[in-house]
Amino acid sequence: MAQVLNRWFRRLPVWAVWLLGAIPLVLLVWDTFHGNLGVEPVRDIEHRLGRTALYFLIGTLAVTPLLRLTRINLVPFRQALGLICFSYAVLHLSAWIAFDMAFLWAQMLKDVVKRPYLIFGMLAFLMLTALAVTSNRWSIRRMGAGWRRLHRLIYPAAVLVSVHWLWALKLWESKPLTMLGLILVLLALRLLRFLPRAGRNAAPRAGA
Repeated sequence: MAQVLNRWFRRLPVWAVWLLGAIPLVLLVWDTFHGNLGVEPVRDIEHRLGRTALYFLIGTLAVTPLLRLTRINLVPFRQALGLICFSYAVLHLSAWIAFDMAFLWAQMLKDVVKRPYLIFGMLAFLMLTALAVTSNRWSIRRMGAGWRRLHRLIYPAAVLVSVHWLWALKLWESKPLTMLGLILVLLALRLLRFLPRAGRNAAPRAGA
């Protein structure tokens, strides 16, 4: 099954992933112009953009575990998934600045200081910005091993985003809790990868 899927994925161009990634935005624009949002349309726009960013962030995180556990290879699309995630994060932040804050920068700063969940969101956005800016071959060559260390920021960024969502709702709803749980599972899989290596390195010292 994995081989069949991988053959199909090899024929799939990266631009097709970008087209698929644009579907949530197209649906949001459609719902906005057709009055299909809720009683608080600005809130719905912001939340849908933020949720979509988180979904693509989780998809980016899942690429490596999926390859290791099922041999399904989505690695060629990981960069696109990450950049789509960042694009929705930019739209989410822009919607908050334009619609909610009306470009009132002083009020915006007061809100960030007053509401801790906004600080979580801003920190996550800064991390995602660093990842997006360095998601290119030039940065990989220039930074060397430091590039891998930098891109581990995706894990704390994902945790911060999910906590930002959960805290903003002020309710223990199932969807954000599920997303946070899924992120923690992916993080645990990442950490478990290093345990055997650490055990092998410790064995000679124990016997010395």
